[in-house]
Amino acid sequence: MLLEVRDLRVEFQTRDGLIQAVNGVSYSVDAGETLAVLGESGSGKSVTAQAVMGILDSPPGRIAGGEVRFQGRDLLTLRAEERRRIRGEKIAMIFQDALSSLNPVLTVGYQLGEMFRVHRGADRKEAKARAIELMERVRIPAARERVNDYPHQFSGGMRQRIMIAMALALEPELIIADEPTTALDVTVQAQVMDLLAELQREFRMGLILITHDLGVVAGVADKIAVMYAGRIVENAPVHELYSRPAHPYTKGLLESIPRLDHKGGELRAIKGLPPNLARIPAGCPYHPRCPLARDVCREDPRPPLYEVGPRRSSACHFWKETVGE
Repeated sequence: MLLEVRDLRVEFQTRDGLIQAVNGVSYSVDAGETLAVLGESGSGKSVTAQAVMGILDSPPGRIAGGEVRFQGRDLLTLRAEERRRIRGEKIAMIFQDALSSLNPVLTVGYQLGEMFRVHRGADRKEAKARAIELMERVRIPAARERVNDYPHQFSGGMRQRIMIAMALALEPELIIADEPTTALDVTVQAQVMDLLAELQREFRMGLILITHDLGVVAGVADKIAVMYAGRIVENAPVHELYSRPAHPYTKGLLESIPRLDHKGGELRAIKGLPPNLARIPAGCPYHPRCPLARDVCREDPRPPLYEVGPRRSSACHFWKETVGE
């Protein structure tokens, strides 16, 4: 197993009290495998990724429990220097806002080359040559001429390709992509996702794709973890989740997006809002919005992840009704 997250818990101390942003999350990803982590904003997707990477803002955040095992080693027990060596060389992250992630006063070539200067001891000439190679690998046109351009001189899609190149620089074994297609138009989204999938096959990397867009992951992911209110509420292979969701929240997400085989049909929005993480309701956190909610859903303890099939689980007492059994 390349990465295994076990019962991860992350807390934030705020003016409103203690917020459990991640509450017992467990998932795994192997070499060459793509895991998509889905959920609305505030569900804990990005915070989980930051905890895995070791870039959580602390304070106010802190890891309250759990394990993050990369190739069998618990990253949470490593010293800061050891963690930094793994970050970038073994695990890399693509952030969602490329413009704010890149330094506006440094050329993209300098920023790409920095990976080789710091981690490989390359001189400026060699680092620049490697930067050009990376830009060509992610299909940036006229890379040799554009290596001295600044981030604002590139389009949104090209900036995201530069972020992908930066993540690939040291040929890591795992990449975490946090909303990599945010603010890009549909055509560019498809190009970026195709590029990620192609590079993953080439390097046989593990890929964790964090998104709220079900359409983005349909043709890329091998398996999906759906998060709600800091917990995983459903795990499933991608095709099974799309064809037979086993949690009402997942079903609601699927019914709220347009489909080619339902032309002219009405889109169903999920009623209500995600819960305030400082005041998560008793029982199942989704019950105030759930059409299947009954008395047992409103009472503690919260529903566990029931095994609903091979490599499938759902945190719903009434998962059989959701899948139509």
